[in-house]
Amino acid sequence: MSRDAAPTARRSRLGSPLKERFYDRPTEVVSRELLGAILECTTSGGVTRGRIVETEAYVGPDDPACHATAGLTPRTAHLFGPPGVAYVYLIYGMYWCFNAVTRERGHGSAVLVRAVSPVDGIDLMRRRRPKVKRDRDLTNGPGKLCLAMGIVGSMSGASLRSGPVVIRSGESVADRDVVVTPRIGITRAADWPLRYFVRDDLYVSPTPASFSRTAYRP
Repeated sequence: MSRDAAPTARRSRLGSPLKERFYDRPTEVVSRELLGAILECTTSGGVTRGRIVETEAYVGPDDPACHATAGLTPRTAHLFGPPGVAYVYLIYGMYWCFNAVTRERGHGSAVLVRAVSPVDGIDLMRRRRPKVKRDRDLTNGPGKLCLAMGIVGSMSGASLRSGPVVIRSGESVADRDVVVTPRIGITRAADWPLRYFVRDDLYVSPTPASFSRTAYRP
């Protein structure tokens, strides 16, 4: 079994959990600035951490691809805030997706974390995904990273400062190393350039060949 990416996993001194005011900003800004931050999940099985390398912004009720268009429902309740809580939802009836809620309470916007580069708990990630042959495939997609890190729906609504899912400050990513493309796997507002990822990172999910790619400009 290939463990091609394990030697590149980086351990570093843990940063502090990001403050609520970090999230209480435009979703596009938060989506870009989450690149390089550390996503951490604590479960009974142990602790896993990964550096965020790919995100997508879902900007609220005026975004046709955002769940906020459905209004406040039992499924979307945590999407509407406050900022800095987890919004975890199920897709295809089998995969959890993790989001960080942004902007003011009641707006209904969030950042989908699409990929992380493992930092801690790689052996636990491998045990949770035993059929994966390459380490780079452990966490290079939103459903994959939730499986590997143990993120589940019961964690929705929890503070991202106190856990069980925490986002900590990490190494900043220079603007020149950030690529922007349309979002993946949606049919509404599919051309909106709201996907952000770290250039050349092995853990970024595949980008469709037809997608435009632009350099990030603040």
